Amino acid sequence: MKRILFVCHGNICRSPMAEFIMKDLVKKYGREEEFYIESAATSTEEIGNSVYPPARRKLAEHGIGCEGKTARQMTRQDYQRFDLLVGMDEWNIRNMTRIAGDDPECKICKLLDFTHRPGDVADPWYTDDFDATWRDCLEGCEGLLKAIDKL
Repeated sequence: MKRILFVCHGNICRSPMAEFIMKDLVKKYGREEEFYIESAATSTEEIGNSVYPPARRKLAEHGIGCEGKTARQMTRQDYQRFDLLVGMDEWNIRNMTRIAGDDPECKICKLLDFTHRPGDVADPWYTDDFDATWRDCLEGCEGLLKAIDKL
């Protein structure tokens, strides 16, 4: 089983969008049993809060639910529990590496590194552009699934 943790700053926009998009993709391909997927934050700011309403609405537009998801912070133990820890931007990667105590197994990566346009996932908290974030997360998750299949 491939265990994937998506991570962003607060775990209320980008990382839960990636989590539930990836869960939807593996379900559509009949591969749910092959994956365990979660998301987390690098900060403590939103712990216990639900997915941000505009992010929840964007997922719902595509028939994807995220009921019951509340923000949690990544822990050092997550580094051992997950095969891949996927950050949304460069700041996330720095903070994830700090929380993990380094990355000796090269498990930490950025979501858009699995696309033809590596970079940071658009942050709708600042841009209010949930369409761009949706596109980034979908493209990244599709690329990640293809990359896993090549391993």
